Amino acid sequence: MTTEAHRDDAAARLRAAGLKVTAPRIAVLDAVSGHGHLDADAVLSRVAGTLPGTSLQSVYNVLGALTDAGLLRRIEPAESPALYESRTGDNHHHVVCTRCRAVADVDCVVGEPPCLAPSDAAGFAIHTAEVTFWGLCADCQREVAG
Repeated sequence: MTTEAHRDDAAARLRAAGLKVTAPRIAVLDAVSGHGHLDADAVLSRVAGTLPGTSLQSVYNVLGALTDAGLLRRIEPAESPALYESRTGDNHHHVVCTRCRAVADVDCVVGEPPCLAPSDAAGFAIHTAEVTFWGLCADCQREVAG
């Protein structure tokens, strides 16, 4: 997709979510879309090329608005800054490397969302299960073995 097509797609997604279309929102949405799990600093680095002078606080504000609108998902692995991803609308999980902190998506554990059923829901109607698996990624396994 061309850069203009990306911008048009981002603008359409913002409008559909009821958000005003702004250059920072388009830039942040483009920075995160299809690029895995990024923290705010990584998003700022990606945005700085197209919007010089953008502050980290502005990035946080846009990330918050996009997350609230359901265009991005925020995850918070233990001992890690908040990470943002563009994969939304499904109940997938994550695996985190305990050595290098790499993060990858893991599809639902078993069956339909919420994938897991607690033994006692304490009266809650469960709609989502958030699971984080921890282990060594393939690169770290090779380094440790080598």
